[in-house]
Amino acid sequence: MTQTKRTVTPPTGPVLGTRALNRATLARQLLLRRSPMSAKAAVEHLAGLQAQEVKPPYVALAARLEGFAPKELSGLLERREVVRIVTLRSTIHLHTAGDCMTLRPLVQPARDREIGYFRKGLVGVDLERLAAVARAYVEIEPRTMRQLREELGRHWPDADPQSLAIAARCKLPLVQITPRGMWGRSAQVALTTAEHWLDRPAEPAASPEDAVLRYLAAFGPASVKDMQTWAGLTRLRLAFDRLRPQLLTFRDENGVELFDLPDAPRPDPDTPAPPRFLPEFDNLMLSHADRTRVIPPADRQKTWQANTFYCPLLVDGFLAGLWRIIDGSLVVEPFRTLTKAQREEVTEEGGRLLDTLYAGESYDIRFGTVRG
Repeated sequence: MTQTKRTVTPPTGPVLGTRALNRATLARQLLLRRSPMSAKAAVEHLAGLQAQEVKPPYVALAARLEGFAPKELSGLLERREVVRIVTLRSTIHLHTAGDCMTLRPLVQPARDREIGYFRKGLVGVDLERLAAVARAYVEIEPRTMRQLREELGRHWPDADPQSLAIAARCKLPLVQITPRGMWGRSAQVALTTAEHWLDRPAEPAASPEDAVLRYLAAFGPASVKDMQTWAGLTRLRLAFDRLRPQLLTFRDENGVELFDLPDAPRPDPDTPAPPRFLPEFDNLMLSHADRTRVIPPADRQKTWQANTFYCPLLVDGFLAGLWRIIDGSLVVEPFRTLTKAQREEVTEEGGRLLDTLYAGESYDIRFGTVRG
């Protein structure tokens, strides 16, 4: 049988330099100037927030929103308007209830691949039956991962308990129930299904095309590989090609084709970008295959050390240092010498972070060493 070869057209369109991409992405990420939008609207616009730990979503919104207060996000969690669930890149994200129901099934192929890594511990296990057993168990009442391992181990005593629990998490849309994730009231992880927690039936997955448009609105201009990195999915080229007539195309300085929404902001590369304190694993730092639009190549390995991940500081829109709260101090470690004006701006922004998240508590701000 004769196979038709796909014709690859060389990328065309204007070239966007690193600073142009930086400013465009910061504008989409609400980091050029704080937005007056609500916390719920911001979580939806950003297509979720990285949330392996409790505090990062609060820090992320403090950097992006005017007038944000932690109780606003905690209230959304308590009212089940946002939830914590494993979605993009196999990591826990904070999503609106609506996005939880449509983005989670979109990334199911990645969750299925993840199960394959544990197949040695799942010999003889019927995965559909496992999903049914796990669903019934966590919908009676929310369960910890330990309880889930023990219950599944009763049904499959010869299988690896950890592999059984991970397979259940991959097969089912398991959300972390409150008070986990709430500011100042967090607890250990307890899980139930999204359908049960939100009291709504399962929904169809978002279409790849809709996901592309959402991604570009929050992270563009971007390449196909950029979006695949963000979603943890493959084979998204066809979705971009179907959307091509309604998108603009550009090139980066290496000739990689970039796509964008026609009416999306693309500020002048010289637009001022104020300092911003971001949480560890902020989506800005992880959602592109080519991260040089935010992370200078010389600094790309400086946000982590062994098993420790540090919070990034942006100066002039780019990663320029780390920060951490240590013994009652907000400690800032710049990678390079800051000008007097930059130090003053960083100090002012640090004070705003403390006022937002730790109002009424006493902290000082100092420049020092964050990394051990």
